[in-house]
Amino acid sequence: MGPEVVVDPGEKTTVDITLPVLNEARTLENNTHILVGSLALYDDYNWRITIVDNGSTDGSWDIAERIACTTSNVRAVRLERPGRGGALKAAWSSSTSDIVAYMDIDLSTSLDALTSLVDPIATGTADIVIGSRLAPESDVTRTIQRELISRIYNVIARAALSYPIRDAQCGFKAASRNVVSSIMPSIEDTSWFFDTELLVLAYRKGLRIKEVPVRWAEDADSRVRILKTSLDDLRGIWRLRARH
Repeated sequence: MGPEVVVDPGEKTTVDITLPVLNEARTLENNTHILVGSLALYDDYNWRITIVDNGSTDGSWDIAERIACTTSNVRAVRLERPGRGGALKAAWSSSTSDIVAYMDIDLSTSLDALTSLVDPIATGTADIVIGSRLAPESDVTRTIQRELISRIYNVIARAALSYPIRDAQCGFKAASRNVVSSIMPSIEDTSWFFDTELLVLAYRKGLRIKEVPVRWAEDADSRVRILKTSLDDLRGIWRLRARH
């Protein structure tokens, strides 16, 4: 069991949501403001947002800076190298919030699952909570190709790494900052496999991981290169299996 979030009873739990961004000038401003508006509906927490631009060349960084300057509790971080894992490492390791989280900027995961994501951590019943598109109660809209690849990947990952997570790669996760700090130095991947590596290491440490169902719709403009990402993930699985 990992360290729990400890919060002064007179203060609200702080939650820092990271938005990794790579060439998202088309949707960044609109979707960030949608998120800000949604967070205002859940006033049990003090919400913060960290936009991490990791190597954009389309003006995303200028937009991120403008949002940070004009919107309360939003900060912007610039990295020169692409990679979701690197973005999360930078944001989470520099955050002072009680809970750190992240979601994809396309908002594929419905925001009505926000409290389901952070409540178990705030109440001390989980160390990490992840959205699961493969939970029986989830409502998912995506192509057959991506559905098959996701299911096959997770079957391979569970069998090879001996852990029970159904959907390692959903871009909707939260964790106790203390827990993340204890695991982060051991995570080698800085790209898409970061999620799986985080969960495997957390599971091996005996931390409490909870999966929650989500409503999720595939972004027609997704930049994920499915074949390359799948091969990189398989190499990551092999590395972790050999390492332990």
